[in-house]
Amino acid sequence: MLSRRFLAAAAAAAALTAFVQSPASAAGDALTANYRTSATGATTDQVEPWFTIANTGTTTIPLAEVTLRYYFRGETPDVGYRFACSWAVRGCGNVTGTFRQLSTPTSTADRYLEVGFTSGAGSLAPGANTGDLQLRFYRTNWGSITQSDDYSFTNRTTYAAWSKVTVQRGGTTIWGTGPGGDDPGDPPDPGDPPGPTGEVLFDDFAYTSSSDARIAQRGWTVRSGGGGPGVPGATWDPSLVTFPTVGGNQVLQLESSNNGSSARQTELYHQRKFFQGTYGARVFFADAPVRGVDGDNVVETFFTITPLNAPMDPDYGELDFEYLPNGGWGEPSNILYTTTWETYQNEPWVADNVHTEARRSFAGWHDLVIQVASGRVKYYVDGTLFADHGDRYYPETPMSINFNLWFISGGLVGQPGDRAYRQQVDWVYFAENEVVSPAQVSSRVSGYRTSGVAHVDTVR
Repeated sequence: MLSRRFLAAAAAAAALTAFVQSPASAAGDALTANYRTSATGATTDQVEPWFTIANTGTTTIPLAEVTLRYYFRGETPDVGYRFACSWAVRGCGNVTGTFRQLSTPTSTADRYLEVGFTSGAGSLAPGANTGDLQLRFYRTNWGSITQSDDYSFTNRTTYAAWSKVTVQRGGTTIWGTGPGGDDPGDPPDPGDPPGPTGEVLFDDFAYTSSSDARIAQRGWTVRSGGGGPGVPGATWDPSLVTFPTVGGNQVLQLESSNNGSSARQTELYHQRKFFQGTYGARVFFADAPVRGVDGDNVVETFFTITPLNAPMDPDYGELDFEYLPNGGWGEPSNILYTTTWETYQNEPWVADNVHTEARRSFAGWHDLVIQVASGRVKYYVDGTLFADHGDRYYPETPMSINFNLWFISGGLVGQPGDRAYRQQVDWVYFAENEVVSPAQVSSRVSGYRTSGVAHVDTVR
């Protein structure tokens, strides 16, 4: 694998040098990127790279097969970026922008903006150009951007050929030289994880109450009404979802209670748009109730899920952390499960899953991380690998992110009297299409907090 990649990279580099030195002399495909900027300062609130792409070859090229990459280094903390097209001769509706990370960051670039075209942009005949592509991008929190140290930036106010951006046709670079982390001409192996997109979710749970309008605006739902799982007839009570300050930080707090028969349960979940990548949350598990008699079979959770549309639905998926402080499901005492689901049916009960468990107390705060990539689902507890699942249990469809606290049907202590359990969540994080180590997750969360960032969501 290494020798093949080395040879491919060397061949691509040799071809690339020829194109950069004399793109017009190459036979067949040849494209030249011309660049200028309307934001010339060393720092700016938005980067404004403008381009024209000229066909300097002898073949007509459909623009839908063309991409252009502008390389830069991200700011700290990494809150994500948003792309915008201000004006384009070919129509902004025919221009796309996607952020991707380099596999090998350099001092001047750890990611790039990849500009692409829809079929509506048409083709480039020999000698033709795209006309103006007046583009811009900015941080999701509108924080300042230092662009003077970015690989592709230069203070140029008139168009001229610029080889520090690259142009590809069908994934093969035919103009420009990328930074050291670029690997033109070497297609990904089938088993490689998808390239990072830079899309993230971070939430510090800085809300006033369960009725705070920002909760729904940011894609969360505080569950209400009835329905499973849990004690038959239980209700999901939004008033028991609160956001107290614990240890100097606001947290999500779920409090679920029962009187020996009827129950009130709690759940907060995000919209269904998360798939491959890294999920993380800092969660407080409790062994004892905050009031009342102990012993109920209660389930404290952090999980992702795809709805079951029919019994044994093959598109169903679920990735679970479930802590049972008083046991349940045949277990007599404390147990933490990590479970990866293929599918199930309710009546008669059939469960198609794989699970790993540890039978001991997990009371207290824990950093929980799930990595979903390359056909494997890896679960970490406080930085230590807890489980490695995969094969046919690997999820196939986007999922929602969920926290709920519920009581197992038939698992209530027969003694009457009010009792309540609590679960708390300090933060939640997701990085799309990126394998992030537990230590890196903690570092990124610390970066957000140090900069006063309470919420980011660039996941589409």
